[in-house]
Amino acid sequence: MENKFLNKVSTLLFYISILLFIIAFNFAHNPPSGWYQQFLPNLNGQNIADITFLDSLNGYAVTGLHYILKTSNGGDNWNIIYNDSTGFIFKRVQFLNQSTGFVGGTGLIKTTDGGNSWSNVNPFVSIDDMSFTNKDTAWYVYSESLTGGVFRTTNGGVNWSQQYSAGSQNPDKIYMFNSRIGFIVKNTSGAPSLRKTTNGGFNWFSVLNEGFRDMYFADSLTGWRANFSMKKTTDGGITWVNQIMPQGGKIILNDVNKFANINSDILWGVGGEVGYPNNQSRGIIYKTTNGGQLWGYQLPDTSINIFRYFNIDFINNFNGWAYSSFTGVHTLSGGDSITIYTGVTPIGNTIPDKFKLYQNYPNPFNPKTIINYTIGAGELRISDYITLKVYNIEGKEIKTLVNKKQNAGEYKVEFNGSDLTSGVYFYSLFVEGKIIDTKKMVLVR
Repeated sequence: MENKFLNKVSTLLFYISILLFIIAFNFAHNPPSGWYQQFLPNLNGQNIADITFLDSLNGYAVTGLHYILKTSNGGDNWNIIYNDSTGFIFKRVQFLNQSTGFVGGTGLIKTTDGGNSWSNVNPFVSIDDMSFTNKDTAWYVYSESLTGGVFRTTNGGVNWSQQYSAGSQNPDKIYMFNSRIGFIVKNTSGAPSLRKTTNGGFNWFSVLNEGFRDMYFADSLTGWRANFSMKKTTDGGITWVNQIMPQGGKIILNDVNKFANINSDILWGVGGEVGYPNNQSRGIIYKTTNGGQLWGYQLPDTSINIFRYFNIDFINNFNGWAYSSFTGVHTLSGGDSITIYTGVTPIGNTIPDKFKLYQNYPNPFNPKTIINYTIGAGELRISDYITLKVYNIEGKEIKTLVNKKQNAGEYKVEFNGSDLTSGVYFYSLFVEGKIIDTKKMVLVR
């Protein structure tokens, strides 16, 4: 009897191992279409610090030390066009047209022939970030407390004048929407102060105590900023509303620190990761087609081991690049237009008639459980704002699992209680702010 039992257990474990292998194999070797990998030359361990593309063929990248690279075939091949041996630290690259570009760091160098030759514009300038509005007018910021601040040029970088200085609060990021409107911040400060100018940097006023790693404005009122989270403003940066990035499921990090705008509707971002078999992770690329009301993500590679993307650039709806430290991916078709994950998994094609919240399973659980719910297809309804929240026994909200618009359908979401103590918890489904149902679940540790 014992041998028969052991044989059954061994057979069961065998089939489970085959099933897990098949799942892992399919996950690893059937990535969404629309992206392919690109490679950089040997950079002696230097990481990509910044990239920019002018069109579908011509792009530039800089490393932390030594190198400026150029591609003339859309990133399929990169050539080192500048190799500095003096210890110049490259931080930013910006091109104004096919000919004129600037690279800033521990100095400022300029090209007027598409990167074939470079010259020191002002070797005494130290730059944390810069923003050019045309070939003559630009700003840079330097966070050093004694010699830093905000500086402006009107002759293409030959001469600079200081506009603002705040000592230990000197900024390390700047974004200028046009020659009048812009923002600065010092991200490394314990209490960063986002400041705005409306007169070309001659005066700066405090907006709020938050920073930004990347910023873009579609017009003088509507803009976005990334600082681990994504926020949007519709009043010129005075107030900002947090946008909900994908969460749950396989997502292990949903930060966003760089993004690219096509227009006021389509944005792409990078900085997040999803979990992968054998304790690995893969970088994801965020996308929204409605200005950030709903963000999803794409997984452009699985067999390629890119754990996170740090830079992204798009020149139109279809042609874009996302790069890690040493390699990247490219799309000519707008990524995978079919598969855009949201972190909450649709589980069928059936369109239900009613809203329903199901009992979680397993229950009791330790530490993970699955919650299913359906969104009914009401009359003339296209999508509803769905919220799924978890509460403790005292009725205190402890986690929001879903907070976004969703079409009618069947969905499931994973709840992980690894950071909670044993006990009774409740979860509630809301549709357009109206509670639909509440159910009880038990966590046993």
